[in-house]
Amino acid sequence: MANSAGKTVATLLIGAAVGAAVGYVLGTDKDKRQEQVDKLKGSIDRLKARLGKKASDIEDEIFSA
Repeated sequence: MANSAGKTVATLLIGAAVGAAVGYVLGTDKDKRQEQVDKLKGSIDRLKARLGKKASDIEDEIFSA
Protein backbone atom coordinates (compact mmCIF):
# COMPACT_ATOMS: atom_id res chain seq x y z
CA MET A 1 0.00 0.00 0.00
CA ALA A 2 2.80 2.43 0.87
CA ASN A 3 4.55 1.60 -2.41
CA SER A 4 1.40 2.50 -4.34
CA ALA A 5 1.11 5.81 -2.50
CA GLY A 6 4.77 6.54 -3.24
CA LYS A 7 4.24 5.91 -6.94
CA THR A 8 1.19 8.17 -6.92
CA VAL A 9 3.10 10.99 -5.25
CA ALA A 10 6.01 10.55 -7.66
CA THR A 11 3.63 10.61 -10.62
CA LEU A 12 1.99 13.78 -9.33
CA LEU A 13 5.36 15.47 -8.84
CA ILE A 14 6.53 14.50 -12.32
CA GLY A 15 3.25 15.76 -13.79
CA ALA A 16 3.61 19.04 -11.93
CA ALA A 17 7.19 19.46 -13.17
CA VAL A 18 6.19 18.77 -16.78
CA GLY A 19 3.27 21.16 -16.46
CA ALA A 20 5.51 23.86 -15.05
CA ALA A 21 8.01 23.40 -17.89
CA VAL A 22 5.29 23.59 -20.53
CA GLY A 23 3.81 26.64 -18.84
CA TYR A 24 7.21 28.32 -18.77
CA VAL A 25 7.85 27.66 -22.44
CA LEU A 26 4.40 28.82 -23.49
CA GLY A 27 4.49 31.79 -21.14
CA THR A 28 7.87 33.04 -22.26
CA ASP A 29 7.60 35.78 -24.84
CA LYS A 30 8.51 35.02 -28.43
CA ASP A 31 11.67 37.15 -28.47
CA LYS A 32 13.02 35.38 -25.42
CA ARG A 33 12.31 31.96 -26.96
CA GLN A 34 13.99 32.98 -30.21
CA GLU A 35 17.00 34.21 -28.25
CA GLN A 36 17.22 30.86 -26.46
CA VAL A 37 16.90 28.96 -29.75
CA ASP A 38 19.63 31.08 -31.34
CA LYS A 39 21.89 30.49 -28.35
CA LEU A 40 21.26 26.75 -28.55
CA LYS A 41 21.97 26.73 -32.30
CA GLY A 42 25.26 28.50 -31.66
CA SER A 43 26.21 25.94 -29.03
CA ILE A 44 25.34 23.09 -31.40
CA ASP A 45 27.41 24.65 -34.20
CA ARG A 46 30.42 25.01 -31.88
CA LEU A 47 30.03 21.40 -30.74
CA LYS A 48 29.82 20.17 -34.34
CA ALA A 49 33.00 22.06 -35.19
CA ARG A 50 34.84 20.57 -32.21
CA LEU A 51 33.64 17.05 -33.02
CA GLY A 52 34.65 17.49 -36.66
CA LYS A 53 38.12 18.56 -35.59
CA LYS A 54 38.43 15.59 -33.22
CA ALA A 55 37.24 13.18 -35.93
CA SER A 56 39.80 14.63 -38.33
CA ASP A 57 42.57 14.27 -35.74
CA ILE A 58 41.60 10.65 -35.07
CA GLU A 59 41.48 9.90 -38.79
CA ASP A 60 44.95 11.41 -39.23
CA GLU A 61 46.29 9.26 -36.37
CA ILE A 62 44.79 6.09 -37.81
CA PHE A 63 46.10 6.59 -41.33
CA SER A 64 49.53 7.86 -40.30
CA ALA A 65 50.21 4.84 -38.06
